[in-house]
Amino acid sequence: MPVKPKKPEEIESMRIAGRLAASVLEMIGAHVAPGVSTGDLDRRCHEFIVNDLASRPAPLNYSNAPGQPPFPKSICTSVNHVVCHGIPNDRKVLRNGDVLNIDITVVKDGWHGDTSKMFCVGEPSVLARRLVRVTQECLYKGIEQVRPGAFLGDIGAAIQRHAETHRFSVVREFGGHGIGRIFHDEPLVLHYGQRGTGVRLEPGMTFTIEPMINAGKRNVKLLPDRWTVVTKDHRLSAQWEHTVLVTDGGVEVLTRRDEETALTPAAA
Repeated sequence: MPVKPKKPEEIESMRIAGRLAASVLEMIGAHVAPGVSTGDLDRRCHEFIVNDLASRPAPLNYSNAPGQPPFPKSICTSVNHVVCHGIPNDRKVLRNGDVLNIDITVVKDGWHGDTSKMFCVGEPSVLARRLVRVTQECLYKGIEQVRPGAFLGDIGAAIQRHAETHRFSVVREFGGHGIGRIFHDEPLVLHYGQRGTGVRLEPGMTFTIEPMINAGKRNVKLLPDRWTVVTKDHRLSAQWEHTVLVTDGGVEVLTRRDEETALTPAAA
C-alpha cells in the first residue's frame, strides 16, 4: 500500500502530539525507583496525560488483533526479560537492578505521538547497562539513515549491524510503524534487513523506529494475557522508540526529549 506523505498542517499536529508524548517520559522519570509498582507509574502517567495535557492515552482499551483483549492500562511497562507490551499492575514492584521500558502514546486532537525510554532502577548489572546503551545507539543509528531517497531497509540494516557487532540480537516479530491519525499504520519498519530495500522515503512521511534488542537469542514468546512478550531464554531485553518525520533536508525527531542534546529538530 502506498504511504501518503502528510501535509504541513498535519505535520504540525504531529509535532504537538510528539512533544506531549516526550513530556510524559520527562515527567515520570523522577518516580522510577525501587519499591514503586508499575501500576503506580501507570496511574501517574494516565493522570498527567488526561489532566495536564488534555489528551488521551492511546493504549487504553486498544486492540488490533482478532481475539486479543483490549489493553487494560494507559502505558506499557516492560521489565527485564519482558520485550514489549508489559501490562502495569500493583503487584509488579520495581527492585534494585531492574531495567524498565516505559512506552507512551499520546493522542491529541486525533493525532498520535509514540515514544519509549529505558530506565535503570538503582544499580543494574554491567551487562544490563551495556544493553540499554547499545539499544539506544541502535535507535540513533537508525534515525541517522532517515532522509529523502533512502530506504526503510537502510534503517534496519544499520540497527542490525550495530546490535550484532555488540553480540546482541534483534527481535524480528515486531517493528516500527507508520503513525498519524492511525496508531499503527503503513509502513512496517523492520529493525533488520538489507540496505536499498523496502519503501523509498519521501518528505512528509512519519513513522516510528523502536528497536527491541535482546542480550541473548532473538526468540520471543507471547504470554497467555495475549499482550506481554518475553524472551524465550529469559535473558534481558531493551527498547527505545521515537516518532520521526522525513524532511526535505533529512529527519526531524518529533518525540525528542530535552535531555537528548545530540538530536536536533533538523537532524539526528
